[in-house]
Amino acid sequence: MTEDAAAPPPGYGHLRLDGVRALVTGGTSGLGLAMAGALAEAGATVVITSRSADRAAATAARWPGAAGLAADAGDEQSVASAAAGAWSRLGGIDLLVNNAGLGMRTVNPRFMVEPMPFWRVPPEGFRAVIDVNLTGYFLMAREVVPRMLAAGSGRVVTISMNHSTMNRRGFVPYGPSRAGAEALARIMAEDLRDTPVTANILLPGGATATGMVPEDLSDELRTNLLDPAIMGPPIVWLASPGAVGVHDERIVAREFDDWLAARENQSR
Repeated sequence: MTEDAAAPPPGYGHLRLDGVRALVTGGTSGLGLAMAGALAEAGATVVITSRSADRAAATAARWPGAAGLAADAGDEQSVASAAAGAWSRLGGIDLLVNNAGLGMRTVNPRFMVEPMPFWRVPPEGFRAVIDVNLTGYFLMAREVVPRMLAAGSGRVVTISMNHSTMNRRGFVPYGPSRAGAEALARIMAEDLRDTPVTANILLPGGATATGMVPEDLSDELRTNLLDPAIMGPPIVWLASPGAVGVHDERIVAREFDDWLAARENQSR
């Protein structure tokens, strides 16, 4: 990705999120780190989660007022504790970014160059990815959304991936976990319709340069990776006053400019 493509598009620097309280799961690396940083730099107060409390705290120290909490996304008690801790720390949560996830590297470190057929995937590896990438989204939303409903407002953003990734050869269990998470997000949006809480989906629009990418990826493929910073403008907009009432949308970060322009033209 070029340097220009990674930078926020013109006109987004003015968006301020002062007073916005955001919880970003899996916020110490990759897409989560990029989104948490963009939100914090726009003025939001951010809590991030990680399996490591020390890592979460060290990452949060980059931004004024931010905090880091330990959370194992696949563990019900851990998620409940983190959600309660974040709500208490922030005095409420305006935006939940459900992002924490495990990649294919946890099952097959060479998944891009040596795809593993599904029948060779260890059941424990399958369960671990599903527990974090799908069950983890459900558990965190289950804890946070009722609090938002009681408070009378809130926004949930589910991080997803391209549909082609969900169906790609050698992508069990990552593909099924993300397909399930997107279905979950759509159902959450239906369940939340006509409530004061909105739910949307955000995805990069291509493979991104994160720790989920195998180390032996070819230079040719690596040059085509998106910068995680591409997630910054859309997540800041989704937390802003401009996104009031935006519900059940599937927003592709690399197409965000065009999507937003078309939306604004329709509203004129």
